[in-house]
Amino acid sequence: MDRTFADTALLLLPIAAPLLAAAVYAVAGWRRATAHLGTAAAAVILASGIAVAVSVARNGPLTTLGGWLHADALSAFLLLVIGSVATLACAASPAYLAAEHAAHEGGSRRRYGALVSCFLAAMCLGTLAGNLGLAWIAIEATTIVTAFLVGHHHTRAALEAAWKYTVICSVGIALALLGIVVLYDAARHAGLSEATALNPAALTAHARALDPAVTRMATAFMVLGFGAKAGLAPLHAWLPDAHSQAPAPVSALMSGVLLAVAFTQILRVKQIADAALGPAFSRTLLLIAGLATLALAALLLLAQRDYKRMLAYSSMEHMGLIAVAAAIGTRLALAALLLHIAGHGLAKTVAFTASGHLLQAERTTRIEQIRALATRRPALAGILAAALLALLGLPPFSLFASELGIARAGFAAHLGIPVAAAFVLALVAFAALARHTASMLLGDDEPPAAGEPPKAAATTRLSLAARAPLITGLTAVAALGVTAWPINTLLSLAAQGGR
Repeated sequence: MDRTFADTALLLLPIAAPLLAAAVYAVAGWRRATAHLGTAAAAVILASGIAVAVSVARNGPLTTLGGWLHADALSAFLLLVIGSVATLACAASPAYLAAEHAAHEGGSRRRYGALVSCFLAAMCLGTLAGNLGLAWIAIEATTIVTAFLVGHHHTRAALEAAWKYTVICSVGIALALLGIVVLYDAARHAGLSEATALNPAALTAHARALDPAVTRMATAFMVLGFGAKAGLAPLHAWLPDAHSQAPAPVSALMSGVLLAVAFTQILRVKQIADAALGPAFSRTLLLIAGLATLALAALLLLAQRDYKRMLAYSSMEHMGLIAVAAAIGTRLALAALLLHIAGHGLAKTVAFTASGHLLQAERTTRIEQIRALATRRPALAGILAAALLALLGLPPFSLFASELGIARAGFAAHLGIPVAAAFVLALVAFAALARHTASMLLGDDEPPAAGEPPKAAATTRLSLAARAPLITGLTAVAALGVTAWPINTLLSLAAQGGR
């Protein structure tokens, strides 16, 4: 009884802590005393993730509340990623919002704090859900909460992006719901009880009894539906608009962990489909979605003129590569996939937050209007450059190791042609990102043309409070590239369970 109570408390804590923070923000507002409450809640999520990871590694998966909450190695790993990224994003929020408020840009900090905390709680619930239906509810809750965050600035572009995000993701999540209903029907006809018919572990164990045709239909709907939230083609159009219009820390959370939380549900569905149908069906679906997403991202990056949208398309590129790794499906591929999720989350958090500070300093998101950043704002330029180098997959950052692992796994699994095509497209995206970044950092410092906003004074500096979380994030992603020993066991267990 004591162990059950401890497990229940451990799994409820990462959900309850941000909800408590949201309640405090709603009542007390955003004050000096509450400004870092979101950071504290995110730190609790990280600490809970560490505790869950240790428990899972020692004693196996945790299940409580009648199976509604469940934590295996994959859940524990993703909880660590959510906690790490959220701690960095929330720690960067006070400095970002202070500058935004001083510049008289719209939005309520009280609402911001409450919504971000609810966003974290919904992602943790989706990660720890032991039931596909509960996971769907959590993913839908992230759509509702983040729609208000995307429209935080109340500009025409922000409101349009919020509506576009809501409509497209609602269509996607409706398709996922249809797939869950179809799978539930197949499970009930296979003899599973109402309580276990949507439990991923029970479905995997009884996968041979599922009707193959119905399972194929359910898998296709859920991959398409959850893929919409993960930024995969064809329901990807919301991503560049939403990520470019949301406050920078929110964009960091959406790109760094929301996409990964949604993609985790695809991994759960793939595990069931592989047991019921064999790996060929889900592999084909994920290869098509991954390569299509990579192709769209690479082509749109070539012509991109907005650096926040550039980072959003970069997120699409990485999610496409993650989908290809999932299609490969071997232990090496899944371990590399998870390492890629962690590295991308940390690096993209730094990149989006730095881009928010750049927008506040330069008053523009146009790439061609920013020149000589390395000489005018060396601290900000150095952080942004390091984050983009990490996203480009250069050593010593962890994305180099994860991409190398994906390539090795693909050729070992005799998928050399699609994997080679994926990395050719990634190389095109690499060239586009490098060209745009170089033009901003190293271009000639020319006076603004007529009608362009004047450049801010070169004396504007990035404060220590703004720099600290960004440097911490870069250090973490570099450390993971040198050695992944703190999470090696967890990666191995998660990859084994995801086969």
